[in-house]
Amino acid sequence: MRKVTTGLFISLDGVVESPDQWQHAFDEEMGAQLAASLEAADTVLLGRVTYQEWSGYWPEVTGGDDAGFADWINNSPKYVASTTLDDVSGWANSTLLKGELTEAVTRLKAGEGGDISVAGSPTLVRSLLDAGLLDELVLLIHPVVAGGGRAKLFADDTALKRLDLVSAKPTSSGTIIATYRPQRG
Repeated sequence: MRKVTTGLFISLDGVVESPDQWQHAFDEEMGAQLAASLEAADTVLLGRVTYQEWSGYWPEVTGGDDAGFADWINNSPKYVASTTLDDVSGWANSTLLKGELTEAVTRLKAGEGGDISVAGSPTLVRSLLDAGLLDELVLLIHPVVAGGGRAKLFADDTALKRLDLVSAKPTSSGTIIATYRPQRG
């Protein structure tokens, strides 16, 4: 069975929204972590907001530092979880998931292939964790307090979830790369 994984930039106060506005550094170790995640994954899962933001940006990137990721994401099969979108054909290799999220992702996990990487999409990450479908959560914890007004990974009233720490390593910029797996049962 395929694994559903995600890697999110997160501040010390739990903010995941707009890391480009508060991320203090991007170092080689973070790049290596993200590259390893991409090498293991051959399918991308996106929520509506991330799909709408990224579909207008990544297809236009053809050079520079982001060209490698642009090539990977543009050519990978992408599945979009949304109850409000009717069409995702504007970005090559994109498919709108039909039916209930749990059933659709369970079908994807049962298929052939590598890991399924959730790109951005913190709301989708929460839904997958709640449904018991997220297999690995990698947090790149930046030593910064992003402050109010931005979305956090978990709301204050989130139900108790227990996860096991698989690994934690500091990077040269002071970011901690922490890998967690949800406890089952």
